[in-house]
Amino acid sequence: MKETVVVLGSGPIRIGQGIEFDYSCVHCVWTLQAMGYRAAIINNNPETVSTDFDTGDGLYFEPVALEEVLDVFEHESAKGVVCQFGGQTAINLAEALADEGVPVLGTSPEAIAAAEDRDQFEKLLNRLGIPKPQGRAVNSLNEALVVAEEVGYPVLVRPSFVLGGRAMAIIYDANHLRGFYQEAEDANPGQPVLVDKYFVGKEAEVDVISDGVDTLVPGIMEHIERAGIHSGDSMAVYPPVSIDSALQAKMVDYACLIARELGVKGMMNIQFVLVDDEAYVIEVNPRASRTVPYLSKVTGVPMVQLATRCMMGQTLKELGYTSGLWELGSTDGQIVKGGEEPPRSDGSVRSSDQVRAGVGAARLYAVKAPVFSFQKLALVEPSLGPEMKSTGEVLGIDASFEAALYKALVASGIVFKAKGQVIVSVNDDDKPAAVEIGRALQERGYALGATSGTCDALVNAGVECERLNKIKDGSPTLLDRLYAGEVSLMVNTPGKGQEMGSDASRIRRACIETGVACVTSVDTAKALARALVVFENQDLASCRTISEHVSGIA
Repeated sequence: MKETVVVLGSGPIRIGQGIEFDYSCVHCVWTLQAMGYRAAIINNNPETVSTDFDTGDGLYFEPVALEEVLDVFEHESAKGVVCQFGGQTAINLAEALADEGVPVLGTSPEAIAAAEDRDQFEKLLNRLGIPKPQGRAVNSLNEALVVAEEVGYPVLVRPSFVLGGRAMAIIYDANHLRGFYQEAEDANPGQPVLVDKYFVGKEAEVDVISDGVDTLVPGIMEHIERAGIHSGDSMAVYPPVSIDSALQAKMVDYACLIARELGVKGMMNIQFVLVDDEAYVIEVNPRASRTVPYLSKVTGVPMVQLATRCMMGQTLKELGYTSGLWELGSTDGQIVKGGEEPPRSDGSVRSSDQVRAGVGAARLYAVKAPVFSFQKLALVEPSLGPEMKSTGEVLGIDASFEAALYKALVASGIVFKAKGQVIVSVNDDDKPAAVEIGRALQERGYALGATSGTCDALVNAGVECERLNKIKDGSPTLLDRLYAGEVSLMVNTPGKGQEMGSDASRIRRACIETGVACVTSVDTAKALARALVVFENQDLASCRTISEHVSGIA
């Protein structure tokens, strides 16, 4: 009789977790079945593939909560429970399940706690000599104020054990912290609030697969938007386009060290902020992340299948990953960035030639772009920040970064209208970047308009621009132009601590109402300006399947 394994889904879809974790759960189930196990699923979302009647061997349409999971485990007389593919909802149950005597398969609940508990994780990084932004976990506003003064503003304030950056904010001064702290505390009562130094740097992340000893890093994803915008709302490119090889090697080195120290069996995600040739660890998630489907597709590495097999006791060496394509002297015995013989989903090993074709996909550029539903969510401030707001994502793939970027932007809804001005209105910190963007747009023949401060910055830099009034100063204002249908694109970045209802917020809402693409990050705007060469000459972009692309460049 087959042993049963219970797989936990992510529960009802909400911003921060949904189809990506459903993908991981389904591929986990299929791999367990291929290994000879009976796979039962607990999930209560009818819109997922995991709750289709024929996906698993058993389906329990129940809340992903402790009492229900215990009942199913007992009813099934299961071998154990899989928590690492159902997002934060599932992984949060690991410790409580272990306390009830339920075997948690894969990474141990103790290792999960060591990654998610601030004090334990900081001690782990200190032992390994891996840097992180200064900060501490606090339990009161007074403690938060002390930590913020110690590390220096701005600081990133966030609750513990939440997904999607819920109740997370960049705080610029003590008054801002006093006004926000309670929201962070209320997001997860009884758990500490994290206060960390905020670095204005480039952000990048890795997903790794480990068997407890060896570690596979399929690839590094570079975020296009700078740190401070939630990873789920950031555009990301694989392979990296502006991170030098030494820094990439350092990120891989840190990832392998952390995975081995924690004893990860399965999957883990690490997010970094890159500042002055150093990679600071922002956080480690001892579970599958929402980037797994994206990275699996573009690298050709069957990440969930490998992680599931490692979780059930197989090693990467047994699965054919016996040597790395990217050797690091400090990670002796660890597997990094792919191996020579990745297995198929059924565990069999492919030939070296087939594998090289799969790894060849890395020579393509793949850009992930978020998709938002602001038109349907009328009360949501559309500017981007640490709290996740996207409700989907798209993928652009091509042989050049610009073409892949263009595809992703168009698919996500960020396009130039055929006629009209490009209006630029940014905060003071973003004005140097606005000059760079404005110059690129002007060189391509686009007419520019801007509010007074941004206009002065552009004109002083030799960029022609029409001066437009703010709403309070009367016509011609940005709103007049928007409602008259004379705007092709809006670049509008929020000021520090800007709230819903401000003039800038009204402008961003007007863009949504009039169908004008509104870019609220200068990094996204710079990427868009870079992609214009493809927008103007669409022959530079090609439409082929990934396998066709790979065979064409291998």
